[in-house]
Amino acid sequence: MSAVCTSTSLPSVALARPAAVPPAVRRGAWQLDAGHAMSLRAASASVLRIRQGRVWVTRDATAHSASEDLVLAPGESLAIAAGERIVMEPWDSHGATYSWDAAVA
Repeated sequence: MSAVCTSTSLPSVALARPAAVPPAVRRGAWQLDAGHAMSLRAASASVLRIRQGRVWVTRDATAHSASEDLVLAPGESLAIAAGERIVMEPWDSHGATYSWDAAVA
């Protein structure tokens, strides 16, 4: 995993009962619990892939583009440039499962 976590959660939020995540989805993936946000900065070009749930992703503004908000669903991915920072949180109260891998050249 080529990212640096810069934050871990939002202030207290009422958490719903987490959805069961099948072992096949968890294997090689990370869980993001409902009510939590995570800030990641890519150490190298990377790909964020959503395996379960939906996530709200905010990309930081750069010299070449404005800040951007996206909602990603299971099976969707997002290329993250080296040095780019994103903040993501589950879209709903079920949490999400994602993987973060080095981009293939």
